[in-house]
Amino acid sequence: MPTVHSSPYRHMDNPALLTLLQHTATAAAATTTTSDHKRVKSSRGGLLRVFKLFPMLTSGCKMVALLGRPRKALLKDNATTGTLFGYRKGRLFLAVQEDPHRLPVFIIELPLLTSAFHKEMASDIVRIALESETKTQKKKLLEEFVWAVYCNGRKIGYCIRRKQMGDDELHVMQLLRGVSMGAGVLPSPSEKETAADGELTYIRARFDRVVGSKDSEALYMINPDGLAGPELSIFFVRVH
Repeated sequence: MPTVHSSPYRHMDNPALLTLLQHTATAAAATTTTSDHKRVKSSRGGLLRVFKLFPMLTSGCKMVALLGRPRKALLKDNATTGTLFGYRKGRLFLAVQEDPHRLPVFIIELPLLTSAFHKEMASDIVRIALESETKTQKKKLLEEFVWAVYCNGRKIGYCIRRKQMGDDELHVMQLLRGVSMGAGVLPSPSEKETAADGELTYIRARFDRVVGSKDSEALYMINPDGLAGPELSIFFVRVH
């Protein structure tokens, strides 16, 4: 994993975000050995590689079967569930749940096409950062509404957190109610939408949630094959 100095965020002048990145880099450096490096190199990709199988899939259930039974140690009670989903020709949604059986505590439509996100997944490391410029401290971090969004260091626009879920988002959450991790294609609630926007795809994973301060949090994906170090990271930062 790259150090902070080689990170795609090196142009972002944000102490809170840099602290989270430094924390990750230091932990990885302290635990990695030469043999571990070889093992990681040979099996790197993990959950992200399943996107290459999208044309072969017709339902999320098939992908769950492909992944096999996850190791019990990975399904921590304090882990957070994160889901990235959307129609191939539409925008990508991010939903964060403390419990996959409950409604998301945070859901937002990102200014990023789902097809563009799939291309980003081809890289070894994907980092999404949401930055709020709100000055008040009365709200919790994930209660902020307006966010600037970065993907692998590039600013891609602004978005607003959803207060309520729409029919499509509820449809996805209901279908994935019993899924802890996986990726694939879901049946669309409307054949017309499928024809116009393409297939409804998703990736769901368990994340370690790291709270840096009241103004910074990070989600680090727990890889299903047990590799050390995250491959997909999501950062939430409030700038003052």
